[in-house]
Amino acid sequence: MKIIHKAYVYLTCGSHLLVFSEPDHPEIGLQVPGGTIDPGESYLIGARREFFEETGLNPAFALTPFFQEDYITKGEVDLEGEQRQMAGCHRRCMFHAVIANRPKEAWEHFEMTPSIGGDPIRFHLFWIDLFSSECQEPGTFYAGFDAPLAELRKHFAGSLS
Repeated sequence: MKIIHKAYVYLTCGSHLLVFSEPDHPEIGLQVPGGTIDPGESYLIGARREFFEETGLNPAFALTPFFQEDYITKGEVDLEGEQRQMAGCHRRCMFHAVIANRPKEAWEHFEMTPSIGGDPIRFHLFWIDLFSSECQEPGTFYAGFDAPLAELRKHFAGSLS
């Protein structure tokens, strides 16, 4: 099985997590910034690069690894027949970062060079409360991006004490 290395950034500000949706594909659930690691790139460097590509924000904050998983997928094609996800074992490293102030409440950004190729992808970025019912509802997140949230909530809750 092909192993595809991935890195993601779970950025929090207070109890809010930065997420995005894809307005051109409303059937896809919420995601967090990140993606495929380039050959020779570390997870940390890849997380920073992917964060910038998907948000347009400079990731000038500390990243702490907090969750790792292997996510198996057979690949996915969207309704227009475009590839959405590469088949294989997605070896994921999730990083947590904390900022004191939100740079923006919500914004749109285009990823110009998707790892699966094709046209730029439009993202609508915004913040969601980690402890909200929406954030904890099954099906809200795409492709298992909710798997680390329980661990993140524990990590986050511990820092509130």
